[in-house]
Amino acid sequence: MRTELGRAIELAAAAQRVVVLTGAGFSRPSGIPDFRSPDGLWARSDPSEVASLRAFRRDPDGFYRWLNDLIDPILAARPNPAHLAVAAFEAAGRVTGVITQNIDGLHQQAGSRRVYELHGHLRTATCFECERQAPGEKLLPVIRQGRAPRCSCGGVFKPDVVLFDEGLPRGLLWLAHALLEQCDLLLVAGTSLEVAPVCDLPLIAARRGARVVIVNLEETYLDEQADVVIRDDVAMAIPAIIAGALELAGQQ
Repeated sequence: MRTELGRAIELAAAAQRVVVLTGAGFSRPSGIPDFRSPDGLWARSDPSEVASLRAFRRDPDGFYRWLNDLIDPILAARPNPAHLAVAAFEAAGRVTGVITQNIDGLHQQAGSRRVYELHGHLRTATCFECERQAPGEKLLPVIRQGRAPRCSCGGVFKPDVVLFDEGLPRGLLWLAHALLEQCDLLLVAGTSLEVAPVCDLPLIAARRGARVVIVNLEETYLDEQADVVIRDDVAMAIPAIIAGALELAGQQ
């Protein structure tokens, strides 16, 4: 009898156009806290009160005080084995793109080139008033003091991340849709698929006939429709799937 891991390896070995969809659980082995686990960020804070666009407008200093707790883990984090395995699969010509909800840039650090950061990133920030963009690194000294960095025009810099009650960039979402419409395997990893509209993206691939493999510690709404569901740490399961697929396909 084939194991779930064995079935995932077979599907990955046969696929030629793999898309990887990742969430906060993908970076948790790198030391970045996720949001919805019992010890995650939302266990300590109400997202609508600290991480929404409404909250940012009301109290930008409070937003940056909250963000301070996340900045150090992100700056200290390094790609874990799951990031490195996905980059190796892309280098082998099998991954057509990585769609991520994460803002940490670890996929790029690992070597992935086609990364679609649907929720943005911390590399830059944009002034709310004049739309001037600034490198996030240059704003750190002010952020470390628990204050919102301000532009020379007097406006507040907002990090280029998507907050609650803020829409995703339409162009980026369109590119993600196009990628999913052409894939033959979707690997969903480290996401509970609870945040819209990202939670609906796997349905695009599934309806087009792509196979779906889910690797996540918790259940997702898509489990019953997936071809394979693996309840394991992504840092263990993803490298095993990809190494097995490359070996089976004779690409190692």
